[in-house]
Amino acid sequence: VQLQAFGGGLVQAGGSLRLSCAASGSIFSINVLGWYRQAPGKEREFVAAISWSGGSTYYTDSVKGRFTISRDNAKNTVYLQMNSLKPEDTAVYYCAASAGVLSAATLEYAYWGQGTLVTVSS
Repeated sequence: VQLQAFGGGLVQAGGSLRLSCAASGSIFSINVLGWYRQAPGKEREFVAAISWSGGSTYYTDSVKGRFTISRDNAKNTVYLQMNSLKPEDTAVYYCAASAGVLSAATLEYAYWGQGTLVTVSS
């Protein structure tokens, strides 16, 4: 499975961005697609995940109500709509794919894309 994330950029606090992650290869093996982020000097943290078939979603508390994860099965793409962005959302965002269940556990995700940088200015 190959994952390619894009859509990052510089935005002012309160603004919005939409990240996209295109999946290719052995997509049939994917059950869940997720987004993680890593801020400078911090560990990678879970942001959101969505089940590929049923569309169930799971968010970390800090983004609930602001971020929305969705998928387009026809395009093999998962999206992360980020609204009301805050400076603390600044990070490199990674998409990841799992053959397991909906989870925030990093170890569940076997496939990772390259990161896309999101910078939120105050």
